Amino acid sequence: MARHLLRAATGRRRGWWEAPLYAAEQRATLVNVKLKLVKDRALDGAVSRERHLRSAHHLLDLVSARPGHRISCPELLADKSVRNLFGSAEAALAFLRRYRTLFALSRRGGRGVSLTDAALDLRQREVDCLKASEPDLLARLRRLLMLTLPRSLPLHTVDLLRWDLGLPRDYRASVLRRHPDHFALAQPEGDERVWLRLLSWDDRLAVSELEKGAAGGDTTCLPFPVSFTRGFGLRSKCMDWLREWQALPYTNPYADASGLDRRTDVSEKRNVGVFHELLHLTLAKRTERHNVSNMRKLLGMPQKFTKVFERHPGIFYLSRVLGTQTVVLREAYGGGSQLLEMHAHPLVAIREEYAAMMRAALPPRRTRESRNSCIELDDESEEGEETELSDRSTGIELDDESEEGDEIELSE
Repeated sequence: MARHLLRAATGRRRGWWEAPLYAAEQRATLVNVKLKLVKDRALDGAVSRERHLRSAHHLLDLVSARPGHRISCPELLADKSVRNLFGSAEAALAFLRRYRTLFALSRRGGRGVSLTDAALDLRQREVDCLKASEPDLLARLRRLLMLTLPRSLPLHTVDLLRWDLGLPRDYRASVLRRHPDHFALAQPEGDERVWLRLLSWDDRLAVSELEKGAAGGDTTCLPFPVSFTRGFGLRSKCMDWLREWQALPYTNPYADASGLDRRTDVSEKRNVGVFHELLHLTLAKRTERHNVSNMRKLLGMPQKFTKVFERHPGIFYLSRVLGTQTVVLREAYGGGSQLLEMHAHPLVAIREEYAAMMRAALPPRRTRESRNSCIELDDESEEGEETELSDRSTGIELDDESEEGDEIELSE
């Protein structure tokens, strides 16, 4: 069975007369697992920690690119990208005033915006880091294109993943132009989109992170690292299914999998492997769900392919904070809110410093204990009201705990 699947992954199609006897069984092996949302506070916190970071970084890019690292407020607010990002000039100005640890506003010379000394120093370190890490960023971009069937992606799709991959804002003029042997831009006839094409394939890059972890051992039936939110319970039959699924053959995500039947668990394991690899290509091991939603055909995925995120909560976590859905690779966080390999890429540490500077600009948040202390001081004589508040807060905690115990439906 394993040899057949490996041959299928190489791209050679079998005729019906060559199909093995178990092929008919494989067509009906896809198990339908329905899961409810289980909140993970640690991973939600990891996503929330970068609230407003992209917006601030976009403004940093615009200001630092100007002579003297300074731009007038009217010119900055007239930028189309700024208007699209904040919606109004008033909102953009409020943002600049809020994060004074990054931005300095001056009324002299036409109300200018510049960077603080700390922000300017960190920005220069980031620019130096981008230059030094270009070979790594180049490999990430090439591997992303190698995951797709046509070895190409619309530039708009690459733009959506630019922040997650760690590409600079001007990557089209810098990275792409410096490597014409690897990349080309093309606009197919009848298509309004410009596509980024990969010109060179490298077998050394076509090794998945899961295979690298095998350290040269058998890669035929590799299992994925799995962990669950604390308190998440699995029925015994679900555990049995998971063990059987993990023991199925593993298909390299860079290989041609057109010979796999999409209605099988083996094919689904390949789909999981593609997203497992895609998230490993990102710096923070996460990306917004909509960033990959339009890549279905390009990745060779079936309809409703993103359902694998809900079906495999031990591998992926879907965070719904910040008004969007973010897919997080669980193994990269080890049950906490920080990346296990925080310093695996220097850009990750630099972005964390940006986020820390932004948090330093905000007023300190009052803890639950301090709020309760204020309530006790204000309502010292109103014992009944104080008890009601305590009961209400306890009820919230119990509600959250009950969500962690949501059960799983499993049916053939």
